[in-house]
Amino acid sequence: MTDPHFANIKACVFDAYGTLFDVHSAVGSMKSRVGDQAISLSTLWRTKQLEYTWLRSLMGRYDDFWQVTGEALDYALAAHSIEDNSLRRALMEAYLGLDCYPEVPAVLGALNRAGIPCLILSNGSPSMLEDAVRNAGLSDLIQETLSVDALGCYKPDPRVYQLALNTLGVEPTAISFQSSNGWDGVGAAAFGFNVAWINRFGQQREHLPAAGKPIALTDLTQLLPLLGLSGLD
Repeated sequence: MTDPHFANIKACVFDAYGTLFDVHSAVGSMKSRVGDQAISLSTLWRTKQLEYTWLRSLMGRYDDFWQVTGEALDYALAAHSIEDNSLRRALMEAYLGLDCYPEVPAVLGALNRAGIPCLILSNGSPSMLEDAVRNAGLSDLIQETLSVDALGCYKPDPRVYQLALNTLGVEPTAISFQSSNGWDGVGAAAFGFNVAWINRFGQQREHLPAAGKPIALTDLTQLLPLLGLSGLD
């Protein structure tokens, strides 16, 4: 079931948050403290987190993802009339140890065994990503972790995707890029990557221009046959 566009892949590059790591697991771990507002709080936190990266890019005012994450949480807490500094600290700490999705270790392991390097390319700051990878037990499966912090700009700026090329020394068509964020997938496809959109929750496609349309998968296990590898047992 190999797709011809994915026939000569030399490396797999993964977005981190929402693709490898469950961004809602931070609030989920505090559900007993947050109560009935947990889902709403987590959803708004994530929405504002992404919005603030785009808005900062438009304003030309870069701050790292840790600060952006904190500002987004402050907005979400205020919107839910929650004033609890100890809860805020606990949620930020929990964000450094997000759960990875269940299939992630096995998929990364299969790619490693096939000799396909696995990299992260993320908006996350280097320290955030280091903690997330270590706490999820993925350190031996990820060969390189690339952060936008090296550039001072956020996705989907093409300079971010260029980071992967600079690191790997290959053409865009030799990279399979995986993201759960439709807008990120479109940005990567417009740059020239082969893109697998990990659409875990049945979202609508983005109506944005791209040179190639990302292939929609429901989870990362479907990436393996796309690359011509056997699926997981």
